[in-house]
Amino acid sequence: MNSADTDIFEAQRPALMALAYRMLGERPAAEDVLQEAWLRWERTDRASVRSPAAWLRSTAMRIAIDGLRSARVRREVYVGPWLPEPLIDGDARGPEDAYILAQECELALLWAMERLAPEERAAFILREAFDADYSDIAATLGKSETACRKLVSRAGKRVHEAGPRFEASDDETADLLARFAMAVTAQDMPAVMSLLAPDAVAYTDGGGKVRAALRPLIGADEVAHVLMSVVAKSEGVGATNLTRANGTIALALLEGGSSDMLTVIAPDEKGQIAWIYVMRNPDKLPATRGRAD
Repeated sequence: MNSADTDIFEAQRPALMALAYRMLGERPAAEDVLQEAWLRWERTDRASVRSPAAWLRSTAMRIAIDGLRSARVRREVYVGPWLPEPLIDGDARGPEDAYILAQECELALLWAMERLAPEERAAFILREAFDADYSDIAATLGKSETACRKLVSRAGKRVHEAGPRFEASDDETADLLARFAMAVTAQDMPAVMSLLAPDAVAYTDGGGKVRAALRPLIGADEVAHVLMSVVAKSEGVGATNLTRANGTIALALLEGGSSDMLTVIAPDEKGQIAWIYVMRNPDKLPATRGRAD
């Protein structure tokens, strides 16, 4: 392979990384997709490729679809809820991270897309995130354009129904998150309840390695009691700081111990917390080690 072919692949790397991460919700798995796409690019007759960008995107998506199918088999035996791996500011490994974080791939959206079948997710991502033509989506998935339009429409409805729909400003989110953390730490039940929407939902991912709820928490009362219990039974609570995860304001406890966690919330239109993401699995928080201020 000559340097021009290498340059072509490297130019597409950020977009391919973003595509793979959106599909799989894990950076290591996304990196595996890029490695396999590179190997296939090496083996193909480049002279027969009319559009390298389209070829690489289609190839990476097919690899990612297969990867997602395999991943879902493993996630069926995962201990507790499986949540997508966060991309935390200050831990960029290359230009592809900046690209990913610049796009709309919030954790709430990634979580909502977990409800989609692999081909639904692929069609939705290609159309909504990469503005791909339906002809390109059809070629990638081996379906008709009409079928792909139905996939995108159905996926959009399911994502809208599953995910939080109110967009708050960074300042509003940061203030609400700080007040919630303070109330939980102080074990102030009335304050915690006042900050939660009645139908609030919380997901905690401990991966079976640290204390976390083994199922989604539904309703303000259950969310409050369980999260306060987790904090109360933790081995002390250290310094927290506001950071960004997938471009969204997040609260991080970053001491390199069993109490480490990253919390992201989504407020509703009334300014209460409707959705909570808590990552505690140390395997998904390698970037937080030693980063506390």
